[in-house]
Amino acid sequence: MADHTLKSTTDAAGLAAMISRAQAQTAGAKGSLPPVDRWEPAFCGDLDMEIRADGTWFYMGTPIGREALVRLFSTVLRKDADGKTYLVTPVEKVGIRVQDAHFVAVEMTASAQDDQQVLTFRTNVGDVVEAGPEHPLRFVFEGEDHALKPYLHVRGRLEALVSRAVMYDLVELGEPVEIEGKAMFAIRSGSAVFPIMPMDELDRLAR
Repeated sequence: MADHTLKSTTDAAGLAAMISRAQAQTAGAKGSLPPVDRWEPAFCGDLDMEIRADGTWFYMGTPIGREALVRLFSTVLRKDADGKTYLVTPVEKVGIRVQDAHFVAVEMTASAQDDQQVLTFRTNVGDVVEAGPEHPLRFVFEGEDHALKPYLHVRGRLEALVSRAVMYDLVELGEPVEIEGKAMFAIRSGSAVFPIMPMDELDRLAR
């Protein structure tokens, strides 16, 4: 059986080559992202690279300290239907690990557009995303303490975890909304409404 894991002796060379190819693909793109969803290269194995839960990228156990390099890699990031995440160029696809979300939403602004509240988020790699029908928010309760974790769709199958500091500001904007006959605590952004929890559960938590 073929070994589909790239060895450390070739990781460094492969990583440098991938950076060069990714730079070539993004050069002259005038701020647009590479069309990674249209590329179908052969799978070349897995890199010892991981995106940690706090958004920090690690390569071979060491944080990638160059912000520009992390931003570059983020532009060729893709999650496929198999649930795995890859760095993709026109000629190769390599797997990486993701602890939680691909990005972290580190800033949020609320503005009024056409008498509607619109929430705009900035991620740790510079994406600016308006929450709405095309970029929904979803809310997960995790652990024994049922900690609230909001996620924002960024692009493709990629999501950003809303940071804890931003989450508090986000929840402050919540309001009671009737959804399918049930009172829900929810967030509005644009024409979309994103339920967080039933109002009766919120009332119990507030006691």
